[in-house]
Amino acid sequence: MSDHPYRNRPAWTRWRHAVVECDELDPMTEPPFTFGPKTAVVTAGSCFAQHIGRRLAAEGFNYLVTEPAHPMMSPGAAARLGYGIYSALYGNIYTPRQRVQLFDRVYGRFEPREDVWRDGNGAVVDPFRPQIQPQGFNGEKELALDRERHFRAVREAFETLDVFVFTMGLTEAWRSRVDGAVFPLCPGVAGGVFDRKKHEFVNFDVETVVADTRAFLQRLRSVNPSAKVILTVSPVPLMATAEDRHVLVSTVYSKSVLRVACDVLSRERNVTYFPAYEIVASGFGGDYFAEDRRSVTEDGVDHVMRVFSRHFLRQSRSTGVLQRAWALFSEKRATTEQKVATVKRAVGVMCDEEALGRFSDAKKD
Repeated sequence: MSDHPYRNRPAWTRWRHAVVECDELDPMTEPPFTFGPKTAVVTAGSCFAQHIGRRLAAEGFNYLVTEPAHPMMSPGAAARLGYGIYSALYGNIYTPRQRVQLFDRVYGRFEPREDVWRDGNGAVVDPFRPQIQPQGFNGEKELALDRERHFRAVREAFETLDVFVFTMGLTEAWRSRVDGAVFPLCPGVAGGVFDRKKHEFVNFDVETVVADTRAFLQRLRSVNPSAKVILTVSPVPLMATAEDRHVLVSTVYSKSVLRVACDVLSRERNVTYFPAYEIVASGFGGDYFAEDRRSVTEDGVDHVMRVFSRHFLRQSRSTGVLQRAWALFSEKRATTEQKVATVKRAVGVMCDEEALGRFSDAKKD
C-alpha cells in the first residue's frame, strides 16, 4: 500500500477517534498561547460571553472588571444593573462593527449624532447600552456623566488587558443612515423611535466581519501592542430576524458567516479561535439547549469551560477542585425547569436581544 498524507495523522484529525470514540468531545487542538491566574482577561460580546468571565472569576483567575458597582450597592442591585457581567458596563456587543465603534467612541474618534433615546415613559436611554438602566436615566446630564465614567473604564480595560475574549453573536444589525452608527437593538424596541428615513437594516457578510475585526485589532494594538485575542462564536440562535425568511435559516447564515470569519482571523498574530459553538451546537456532546431551544444549559456551559480550562489555563491549585464542584453542582439540578431558571439568572440580566422576543410577543397578544 502506497504512502499518502493521511497516514500517521493525529487522532483528533479522524472522526471515529475524535468524535465517535472520545470520552468527552474536545474539538480543541493546542492553542498558540495559554495564561495563568495573574493574566488580566477582559470579555465582551454576545450574551454567551458572560459565562466565560463568570467561570474565570470562580476559578480565581484575574477576570478584569474596570467598571465595578459602587461599594455601597448591594450585590443584588449590582447584578440587576449588569455590573460585573462584562469587564465594563457596555452591555452586549453583538457585531464586530459595534466593537470598532466602541473603541472609536471611547478615544474620541467618533461621536454618533443619535446619542440619546427616550423610552415609553419619557426616561433617558443610552442608544448603545439600552438596557443597563432598567428605569432609564433621570436626564441627559446623568447619562453624560455615566457615559464619561464608562468610557474611562473601557479605555482602562483596553490598555491593561493581557487577553481579550470576544464572542461574536450576530450579523444582523440596525444602523443610522446619517452617520453609520450601529445599535445593539433596533430603535423602538427598548427606547428611541424607529424611522425608516433615519434607520436601516444591515446583515454583515464574511468580508465585512473580517475587515471590521482587523480594524479593531489594529486599534487595540495601538494602545496595547502585546494583547492576545480569543475569538468565539455564540451558539445561541437569533431571537428574531429582520430578513424575509425563517429565523432558523437566518440563524444558520449568521453563525456560518461568523465561523468562517473567525477561521480567517485565527491566522492573525496573537489571535486564536475557541470552538464553544461546535461543542454546544453540534449536538455531539449532548443536547445542551434548554426547552426554549435558545438558552444553553449549565451542563453545556460546564462542558465548554472544561475544554477552555484544559487548553488555555495554566492550572492554579484550586482549578481541579472547582471543576469537580461544577460537576457536583450540575448533578444537583433536579429538573429541566431549574436548569433553565439557573441559566436565565446567569445571563438574562444583560441580553439585549431578549427584548425582541418580548416586543414580538406583546405585539402578537
